[in-house]
Amino acid sequence: SANLYFIVSIVVMVICIVFYNMAHRLPVIKYYNELKIQVVNEEKEEKGVMAGVIWKSTLSEIVGRVKWYGLGILIIYVVTLCIFPGYITEDVHSQILKDWYPILLITGYNVFDLVGKSLTALYFIENAKVAVGASFARLLFLPLFLGCLHGPEFFRTEIPVTVLTCLLGLTNGYLTSVLMILAPKTVQFQHAETAGIVIVLFLVVGLTAGSVVSWFWVI
Repeated sequence: SANLYFIVSIVVMVICIVFYNMAHRLPVIKYYNELKIQVVNEEKEEKGVMAGVIWKSTLSEIVGRVKWYGLGILIIYVVTLCIFPGYITEDVHSQILKDWYPILLITGYNVFDLVGKSLTALYFIENAKVAVGASFARLLFLPLFLGCLHGPEFFRTEIPVTVLTCLLGLTNGYLTSVLMILAPKTVQFQHAETAGIVIVLFLVVGLTAGSVVSWFWVI
């Protein structure tokens, strides 16, 4: 029911807030916070307190270093939101699964998205060019899913759509994690947090652009 849905969501949010506020007590977090403070203090001793012009120059340099990672993430979410969930819920149908079809596709996407995010613990792409290139290669999902609408009869059946949806989720989760991890490593340690914020801004732009473009699929 709707009440159960919101109750579960609220419980999960509360748990996340509690864990977030407890995270700073972990030894690894304390270590990196202390390391950051030390590096920042050393930088202040060398360069003095950053004035507005210097900070703008530093920010510009950070953006320049992470822009390709950011564009990769932007493309990831434009492609994903072009297809999911609008296309999945509105454009594909199954005579066998009926109303369960979009539910199963959405479940499959989310499960494989989680698997993709977790895969970085087992295998991680260190090569930035490969990671960014793979993000742009996801544009191939657009003609493939279009083929599931207007292509040969087999492409319009449940199996190809399900496989593509799961691959969409898997690559979305994995490549997002990889690029989010790689981007802050391209700048000095004390600027890693700023680089992360810049990457998140690219992500937000991707989410917005993808949501707008997705209307073309639904319409």
